[in-house]
Amino acid sequence: MVKYSLALFAALAASSSVWAFVAPLSKPTLKLPMFMSSTSSTTSTATTRTPKRTLQDRSSEEAVSLLRDIIQAAYDAGPRAAPSRTIQAYVAITRTLQDFSPIQRPGRTAEEFSAPVALRKLFERLGATYIKLGQFVASSPSLFPKEYVLEFQKCLDSTEPIQWKVVQSIIENDLGPISNNFASIDKTPLASASIAQVHAAKLKTGEEVVIKVQKPQIDDLLKADLNFIYIASRVLEFLQPDFERTSLSAVATDVKSSMLEELDFNKEATNIEEFRQFLTEQGMTDTVTAPKVYRNLTSKKVLTMERLKGVSMVDAESIKDITNDPESLIVTALNTWTTSVMEMPWFHADVHSGNLLVLDDGRVGFIDFGMVGRVNEKTFTAVNELSTSMALGDYEGMATALCNMGATDTDIDVKKFGRDIEQVMNDMAKVSPDEIAVGLGNDGTVSASISFDEDEVTSMLLKIVDVTEDNGLKLPREFGLLVKQSLYFDRYLKILAPGLDQSDVLAMGSSSSATEATEVEVIA
Repeated sequence: MVKYSLALFAALAASSSVWAFVAPLSKPTLKLPMFMSSTSSTTSTATTRTPKRTLQDRSSEEAVSLLRDIIQAAYDAGPRAAPSRTIQAYVAITRTLQDFSPIQRPGRTAEEFSAPVALRKLFERLGATYIKLGQFVASSPSLFPKEYVLEFQKCLDSTEPIQWKVVQSIIENDLGPISNNFASIDKTPLASASIAQVHAAKLKTGEEVVIKVQKPQIDDLLKADLNFIYIASRVLEFLQPDFERTSLSAVATDVKSSMLEELDFNKEATNIEEFRQFLTEQGMTDTVTAPKVYRNLTSKKVLTMERLKGVSMVDAESIKDITNDPESLIVTALNTWTTSVMEMPWFHADVHSGNLLVLDDGRVGFIDFGMVGRVNEKTFTAVNELSTSMALGDYEGMATALCNMGATDTDIDVKKFGRDIEQVMNDMAKVSPDEIAVGLGNDGTVSASISFDEDEVTSMLLKIVDVTEDNGLKLPREFGLLVKQSLYFDRYLKILAPGLDQSDVLAMGSSSSATEATEVEVIA
C-alpha cells in the first residue's frame, strides 16, 4: 500500500493556489492519462530491487520535464480562483486547528487529536476539491492507509444550497429563458452537493425531469487546487526520487483527470446514453433502465434527465409493496452490472444504495453516472480468472489470478496466499445485515426493514487489501473499485435474497446459457 502521509495534502491546502500566479511563457502541451492504469499504478515496484536514487542523480532532461509540467499546470489553473482560495484555505486550517487546541471558548472542550479526523475535517471545510479527494481516498484502499480510508467514509458531500437566482442564471446562460422549455422548476433543490445541486422540474411537454446544475466558479476552483496538488507531488518526487516508488504523482494524475472529467456534464450524459444503448442491445429494457437524457437541454454545466421514481435497493419494506419477488430484482441488477463490465468500455463505479433504485413499475433503475471505472486488458483478464476460480471454490487459483493482476518484488507463496483468501471469504460469508426496524406489513404480517453500514463494505475491502499486501502483492486501483461494487451487491443479496449468494447467481447464469455464465463471472 502506498503509505505516504496524507498530512501532505494539509500542507498543500495552505497554499493551494500559489501556482496560479506563475505566468506561462507560452502554451505548452502536456498529455496526461485519463485514468491511471495498473501499469502506471503498479510498475513503480520493480521485479528486482534497485538502488535508491537521490536528487544528484536527476538529469537535466528530468529537470526540464518538471519545469514544463509546472508551466502547464500554471496555465491550466489560471489566476481567477487564487485569491479567494488562499483565504478559504487559511480559514479552514485555522478552524481545524482550533478544534484540537487546548485553549477553547467557554463551554467547549478540545477534541482528542487524530490525524485522520483532523484531515477529514479540513477537507470538508476546504470544499469541493478536497471533498472529492476525500471520497477518492475512501474508495482507494489499495493506495491509502486503512485509518484514512475508514475516516474518509464520513467525508460529507452535502453543502448549503446556492440561491435560486444563481441557479436560474446558470440554466438560462446555457439553455436560454426557462419559460421556453420548462413549465415549472422547483426552487427548493432535491439535493445539494459540492459540485452541483439537483432540482425537480416539468417540461412544457409534460415530462417530469431533474436538472443537475453545476455550482458557479467550481471549474476554476478545482483546476487551481488539482493542478497545485499534481505539481506538488511532482516536485516532491523530483526532490526525493525514491518517492517515485509510491506512484505519488500517478495518484495525483488519476485524481486530477477523473475529477475534472466530472465537471463536464456532457460526458456524464454520454455515459448514461451508452448505458441505455447497452441495455437495448442486451434486451434488458423491460427490467432495467437509466434516465433518458434531454440533449437539447443539456450542456457542460446543466444536465436534464428523466426523473426516475422509486425506492432504494435496501428499503426492503417498500420493495414488498412493489413486487412479491425481490430476489429476482437483485439478481437482475447484479447480472446487469456484471454484464456491463464485460461488454462495455467502462463500468458504473458507485452502485451504493442511493444510486440503485427499484422503480414504481418494478424495474431496476441505475442513476448517477458521474463516477465510472475502466479496466485495462491485464486486469480484465485476471478478473475473469479470479471469478472463475471463485465459482469453483479454488482459492489457490484465486491467489494465482491476483498475482497475475498485481505487481510484486518478492516470490509469493501461492498456497499460503490461497489459505489467507479462503479465511477472508469465510469471514465475509458470516457477516449479516443489521435489522433496524420491525413493523406491521400491509398484509398484516410482521416484517423488518434491513440495512447495512457503509463501513462494513469498506472493512471487507480492506481485509482483501490487507491479505494481498501481507503476501507481498500490490493491486491496481480499478480492482478495488470492482471489488467494492461486488461487495455492495453481496450486501443487497443478504437483504433481498438471504438464501442466495453470488456463487448461487453464478450457477443460475450457468444453467441459463454459456454466454450468460460468462457475463456473470466477472464478479470478484
